[in-house]
Amino acid sequence: MAVALLAAAVCWVVLLAPLFELLAHISPRGIGQALTEAGSPGLGPLWRSLLASGIALGLMIGLGTPLGYLLARRRLPFSGAVKAGLVVPLAMPPLVIGLLLIFLIGPSSPVGGLLDRINPGVFGINTFFALVVAEFYESAPYFVLAAHAAFSSVDERLEQEAVLLGDRPLQVFRKVTLPLSAPGLAAGLAIAWARAMGAFGAVIIVAYNPPGLPMAIDTGLQSFGLSGALPYGLLLVIAVLPLPLLALLWSARADGRIGRREPPLEPLVAMVGRPEGGRRP
Repeated sequence: MAVALLAAAVCWVVLLAPLFELLAHISPRGIGQALTEAGSPGLGPLWRSLLASGIALGLMIGLGTPLGYLLARRRLPFSGAVKAGLVVPLAMPPLVIGLLLIFLIGPSSPVGGLLDRINPGVFGINTFFALVVAEFYESAPYFVLAAHAAFSSVDERLEQEAVLLGDRPLQVFRKVTLPLSAPGLAAGLAIAWARAMGAFGAVIIVAYNPPGLPMAIDTGLQSFGLSGALPYGLLLVIAVLPLPLLALLWSARADGRIGRREPPLEPLVAMVGRPEGGRRP
């Protein structure tokens, strides 16, 4: 037990030491100077990253949640191939993802050519659209796989019992499946948010300009050294951390509620409601 506690303490210190060093080497005055000096992009990269990551996150929720659910309930043909397709982007280096995105949205590709004819200043390479696409590709697989795991953890017998109580499939999903899988979904969403905000490898290839926070860190480091990069690094940490911390607290609270000993059918009846005229089972 003592060895495990020591290992845990060492791991915790090692993981958080860089953050402590960042806070030790920066001050509010230094942040202000870095954001206002000539050649600095100011707070533009922060708002740009927040907006792009928010859009990418919305796309992940809208597209990734149904996909994760269908995979968990084995309702897709060739589900193994679909899962493998989700793992491939995780295995590819982000720089390679950026190179491949050139073949998807670059002006020489069919999709990119179509977008270029619509409006090259909006949908081309090195645009806000390209930043959203790069962030989505770097982060979406994390959320889909987390959603798959979260939905798989829900006992299908609870859903079947809800159907017997008179609920339709959409009601079952809203009243039973979604609440029970919410902690896992929140954790996956937090990881995907952090990945999207910190996306760099694909972004530097297809969305170098206008810069988000990771590109501002790189540009500040090259132009002004550490004094120009650290403030944007701190802004990135501040922007990323709230959602993962909230997801962690919510997950711990939800796990505590779910883990309480209750009669097996009573929580289900409480969620979906009793049938009209029904009596306690």
